[in-house]
Amino acid sequence: MITRSMNPWAALAVIALVLSGSQIAFAQGGAEQKQRSLYDRLGGLAPISVVVSDFIDALVPDAVLNANPAISAARKRVPAPYLKYHVTAQVCQATGGPCKYHGRGMKESHAHLNITKSEWDRMVTIFKEILAKHGVPAKETQELLAIVDSTEAEIVVSGGGK
Repeated sequence: MITRSMNPWAALAVIALVLSGSQIAFAQGGAEQKQRSLYDRLGGLAPISVVVSDFIDALVPDAVLNANPAISAARKRVPAPYLKYHVTAQVCQATGGPCKYHGRGMKESHAHLNITKSEWDRMVTIFKEILAKHGVPAKETQELLAIVDSTEAEIVVSGGGK
């Protein structure tokens, strides 16, 4: 703080220090911009929750997926809003956001569904369509797909298809 009793040279030094600190902070801010999390680049929780909601709304009635009796039964047993809540928390956490997923693991929550590779591929196709509908940029789409792909081994229990 500059006071009347402060030496003018000292005041100039304080101003120079403040300005140089601002420039350093600005330069670091630029570096942080380049290193922003996927969560931040997607726009945060609100856009993520909208995309997840649309994804679940497209997934639940899908005839290809519901041809699997175990999936069809789960759709009737697990309310869509509950599923949306958990998937939103997972995506938020996996993309670097502040959310914490507290549900079961992927293997535990999907093993009884006997999901095939072709059913998995159908889900990925629906996911890509929803991302495109919402204009998610290519880089962020690829990063999201990499996250989804990392769970395939825990979810797909059968290589066969229908």
